[in-house]
Amino acid sequence: MEKASPLQLRIFDLNCWAIRYLSKLRQERIELIGDVLNQEGFDLALLQEVWSEKDYWELKKKLCTRYPSSHYFKSGVIGSGLCVFSRHQILDTFLYQYSVNGYPYMFQHGDWFGGKSVGLVVLKIQGIVFNVYVTHLHAEYCREKDAYLPHRVVQAWELGQFIQHTSKGADVVLLGGDLNMHPEDVGVRLLRGWVGLQDSFIAAEKVSGCEDGSTLVPANCFTSKKELHCYPQGIRIDYILYKGLSQYEVKCNSHETTTGTAPNKDIPYSDHEAVMASLSVAKTQSDVLNHPTVEPALVDILNEARMEVRVGLHSAERQQYSCGRMAVLAVLLLFMQGAMGLTSIFGGTLQQPFPKFSFSLLSLLAVLVLLISTVLYLFHTIEVKMLQGTEEQMRLRLQTLQDKLSSG
Repeated sequence: MEKASPLQLRIFDLNCWAIRYLSKLRQERIELIGDVLNQEGFDLALLQEVWSEKDYWELKKKLCTRYPSSHYFKSGVIGSGLCVFSRHQILDTFLYQYSVNGYPYMFQHGDWFGGKSVGLVVLKIQGIVFNVYVTHLHAEYCREKDAYLPHRVVQAWELGQFIQHTSKGADVVLLGGDLNMHPEDVGVRLLRGWVGLQDSFIAAEKVSGCEDGSTLVPANCFTSKKELHCYPQGIRIDYILYKGLSQYEVKCNSHETTTGTAPNKDIPYSDHEAVMASLSVAKTQSDVLNHPTVEPALVDILNEARMEVRVGLHSAERQQYSCGRMAVLAVLLLFMQGAMGLTSIFGGTLQQPFPKFSFSLLSLLAVLVLLISTVLYLFHTIEVKMLQGTEEQMRLRLQTLQDKLSSG
């Protein structure tokens, strides 16, 4: 019996940097992205930071012939920014919003308002079931003092959990997105070592584009040069990851990145470079793929991830305590003001009455402090519980891994 030829797939992944009123030349770049997707005819386009639904609908209208099936994932205050365009029919979709995602009072960063999430679309191509995931993790604003590292590690853990628990009926898993992590960071190692995903850049038979597969490069006029000060060759934070399940094997034939400006244009598609991968999927008679071995290094990776989560937990507990203390002080101040007011009413006329305007202003300030500190206390209480829950999950998983290793 003649062996069936492998299924060939071409995947496009890009953080589009399409923030209304803030991103430079947004409409022109959205037009360019639509043009390249039409011209190249990829099987899948996984896009992030399409913050405006209007931009999504414009892309959908432009791409409807080449990509008849698409989906936009809605989340948070301003939206997840995630969307998928597919040549093949999308059978099902699901969205999971990460439990921790920065802080609402960090307006200048805005990650919390986006509701960072992972979106899942299910496809069936030539009888092969694909679970395709697209995600965007919390940004890294300062690598030396990264206050968001625990949140990003939790997001990487939840992403891995989500993939493992939703892909049991799939034949192939594909993940694309802006992970905001360097290849050696613990979150990426967690996805590769624990979930078993392969990195298209590392596994590819042919690699072209930017050096080391970088997706934030100095040649891009929109990329912050300050961010690349310590990395003159660029940074790789956008990925296409994959793995085969149920006796299907996936190979990466080529991995390519754009290199600054779009062809025949003087502007790039985004402040990130696009990642393009060509994959081949074939059925194999081996069942090794279904029984991955437990590597001792995975214990170290999980221990490192758990330590980062514990660091974030201690920080969240300190902030919770500070907000609670501030709320108590505001209550005491209001109580003192109330006592002074009652004294002036029932205790006779004071020789030097407290100025009414100052009294009212101080009362208003105390009420505002009480409201803000109470809201932040509740927010950090939720954060503490989420981090505690993740740390407990990691502890149980570590115990299971250690038991497997000790039993041989």
